[in-house]
Amino acid sequence: MQPRINGFDYQRVTVADGVTLTAAVGGSGPPVVLLHGFPQTHLMWRHVAADHTVICPDLRGYGDSDKPLDSDGTAYAKRTMAADVVALAGALGHGRFALAGHDRGALVAFRAGLDHPAAISRLALLDVLPTLDVWDVLHGASAAVAFHLYLMAQPPGLPEELISASPDAFFNHFLDVWTRDPDALPAEVRATYLRASRNAVTSIVADYRASAGIDVVHDAADRAAGNLLRMPVTVLAQDWGAALGYDAAGVWRAWAPDLEHQTVTCGHFMAEEAPTVVVRALRDLLLR
Repeated sequence: MQPRINGFDYQRVTVADGVTLTAAVGGSGPPVVLLHGFPQTHLMWRHVAADHTVICPDLRGYGDSDKPLDSDGTAYAKRTMAADVVALAGALGHGRFALAGHDRGALVAFRAGLDHPAAISRLALLDVLPTLDVWDVLHGASAAVAFHLYLMAQPPGLPEELISASPDAFFNHFLDVWTRDPDALPAEVRATYLRASRNAVTSIVADYRASAGIDVVHDAADRAAGNLLRMPVTVLAQDWGAALGYDAAGVWRAWAPDLEHQTVTCGHFMAEEAPTVVVRALRDLLLR
């Protein structure tokens, strides 16, 4: 049996026609929804899921949640995935909630903050840039760090075939190179992530492909319209600005006027490598 977050109940909640998410739910008090990143599942929050009413879903296309086919390029738009999250919280009785996301989950959270401002009271975004901006900051040889973005941006067929030929090698690569503390990903947890990703190649690629297509369109429209994240926002990130040559806090401030931007010294999987840092940042955000 795969590991679970201790003390949490697991529920299957329908969020759209033909789409049901699996979510771990626990605690009491004001609600906080936590969204995982790639190549992970809700389990990444196991050291952070405390206090409040905490809801940790597997995103559509990941883990034990449904993986609909992407027939028209919109099934994995962050707009669609954000609507899933709002519907999930609503089905559990929460019309307004704090939202935190890591990596891919942070992109979903970002879109939820823009599309559903009445529902999102606070927003935390971990180790990511908005989709529109990430393509702008990747230049030359330094863009090799994000080779997977370009691979999975290709039309359907080749990316899925290449990744499916050796999925564990592909997904394990990121678990290896993005962490600075290997002990943060014990064997049982790593095996869970690899198994979940191995079974979701098509939907994971569709999620990334959307970020080279429809997500860019949506972000560009919001930028042109001057739409902003009006709620308090906290960003935790590695020092990607120094690595890739851009003003990280400045990029985020253009979207979020009420911003707390913090640079961390751990690796990408900060909720597992430095959970006390993440918990402290979330608690501070909830008090703003």
